[in-house]
Amino acid sequence: MRCLSFLRLFSLILLSATAGNSFAQSNADEQAGATLYRDKGCPQCHGADLKGNKKGPAIDTINNDPAWPAEKITKQIRDGGQKMPPFGDSLTDPEIAQLVAYLRAKDRPAPTAATPSSN
Repeated sequence: MRCLSFLRLFSLILLSATAGNSFAQSNADEQAGATLYRDKGCPQCHGADLKGNKKGPAIDTINNDPAWPAEKITKQIRDGGQKMPPFGDSLTDPEIAQLVAYLRAKDRPAPTAATPSSN
């Protein structure tokens, strides 16, 4: 009986540690996505605030839009369409996943500070 209780406790500890790591990874992906959004030119069409402009639509509420699940956003970024060019050749799959994590985030983080370029 004691052994069974120990195994349950160990399983709970392991499960909570794993959940904490996935949460940390999710936050890291959202943060990386925010920086990619800024640095890969997304604001040129969708605005720095994601509210769109003359070139592209607003995507500020895409995280709450059931018509745009993560898979559809991924495909849109990779393959383009609806006047959006494809970015599958200029972004890696992990970068696209980070952008999607950022766009789907409930509380979107600000991008990291830009590093000055060396001339």
